[in-house]
Amino acid sequence: MSNKKVYLKENVQPEPLFNQWYAWPYLISPTTAAMYMVNSHLKIMESFVATPHFHVSALKNPKMKGGPFINYDESRVEEIKHLMQKTQEDGKELIQLAEAIKNLNLLLMDEAKGYSIEPLYQDVPDVLKGYVELAYDINNQPSVRFIEGLLYKSKFYKEELQSVSLCLVDKDERPFIFSTPRLESENSFRIDTCFKSDCLDELFKMKQTSQPLGFIEEVLDIKNGDKTLFESFFTESVPLPISKYTEEHVRVRYFGHACILIESRDASILCDPLISYQYDGEISRYTYADLPDSIDYILITHAHHDHFMLEALLQLRHKTKTVIVPKNNGGELTDPSLKLLLQNIGFKQVIEIDEIETIEVPGGKITGLPFLGEHADLKIRSKIAYLVNLQDNAIVVGADSSNCEFKIYENIREAVGKIDIIFLGVQCDGAPLSWAYGPLLIKPLPRKMDRSRLSSGSDCEKAIALIDSLQPKEVYVYAMGYEPWLSYLMSFEIPEETRAFAEANKLISDCQNRGIKSELLFGQKQLLLNK
Repeated sequence: MSNKKVYLKENVQPEPLFNQWYAWPYLISPTTAAMYMVNSHLKIMESFVATPHFHVSALKNPKMKGGPFINYDESRVEEIKHLMQKTQEDGKELIQLAEAIKNLNLLLMDEAKGYSIEPLYQDVPDVLKGYVELAYDINNQPSVRFIEGLLYKSKFYKEELQSVSLCLVDKDERPFIFSTPRLESENSFRIDTCFKSDCLDELFKMKQTSQPLGFIEEVLDIKNGDKTLFESFFTESVPLPISKYTEEHVRVRYFGHACILIESRDASILCDPLISYQYDGEISRYTYADLPDSIDYILITHAHHDHFMLEALLQLRHKTKTVIVPKNNGGELTDPSLKLLLQNIGFKQVIEIDEIETIEVPGGKITGLPFLGEHADLKIRSKIAYLVNLQDNAIVVGADSSNCEFKIYENIREAVGKIDIIFLGVQCDGAPLSWAYGPLLIKPLPRKMDRSRLSSGSDCEKAIALIDSLQPKEVYVYAMGYEPWLSYLMSFEIPEETRAFAEANKLISDCQNRGIKSELLFGQKQLLLNK
């Protein structure tokens, strides 16, 4: 065992994988993981094996980047074919689960007509028996509630398909992650361990705390033949120390996209963590090295991949005391419980918050606010905005709230009182329902209907109405997806050519004309707030 003390390099990028696909929330919950495996992953791989040239040709057009096209050339066909066959074998129980979910929903559509639903339990597919409740709403529309807690304890929760791939990054560009599985490469090193493993905490602690190289190799069970690449991820150079924030002002730092760090001398609150790595770049940014040594609260607004980032959360787990997530009514296929998800990947203290519910924190409080829209009109409750009060500063973290009901913000203002600062997304160029949720649909939507159901935030008109109701002193447009280190998450377009960019500038101009300080955030920003 090597006794040489080393640190994990700041530019080591760990990608969480599920069956070699980049992991996001819908690949953790058993029901959604099954549906995406069958209706997305297998179909994409089958298409690539059959017509690899079609995928290569499609991706020559930058506008096709977010489409279902694998980003490898024809030389990787056999590897994709092998992964497809392995998926069919290792994931056979998930394939059965996906088929059962489809058949149960079709059964309810055909047979549940408003009479007692109890006789239909005998027709529930065998693999789902004991894991579901059948019910009607008050309009006699049937539905199925999945008992998620039991499903996480069943054979359908496949921890053995989880792993983490390490590599070094030195630039912003990364391949788009949602249409291409991660195959073996000479620059990446895969750790076959489930996400809840304490081994990952020991690894990520080493960004600030040195350990003997042999210690981490033993913890992760690194074999001799793999050590050369693995050891390249470590350095003897001592990182800059992290100092606790102790100033009298509340400090707010923008880390890019929707990631906001709010600090006082009493508390640190990190919202929707999505963080760049440390390397030379043209654009100034905060990185993991700029986070506090201990994070009191992480706030998650919703489960979209650019707000609920497993890649960041796993790296922060060892230093995080509490995660706060939206309250979930439980059981909807499209709306898995974020609390259950986080608990099953190793987070010890996870609290749900409801709308207009308040949690006391040192020096202030956190209140949940209604978050409408941005989910293609699906019945999803796992979404919430936050009002953070610290030292009499009232800060709204609005995420992608769409002001589709203007009156609600008048009611919010009456309920919570004065608001100083709002962070609000104005990304009104949302993707159609099928882009993110298509694999969960039992029957495909007609194209015209699909295009009318967008995952969009507010445009300028809606945002101005929201601001008129809440009457903030400052407005910051964020969560626009324009930072270049987000290219692996977004189907990236030139900002100046998007409607969202134009709407954001109209909003900022309107605010400034009324004496409201306003800015479109990009890269990094620091605010110091007076008591």
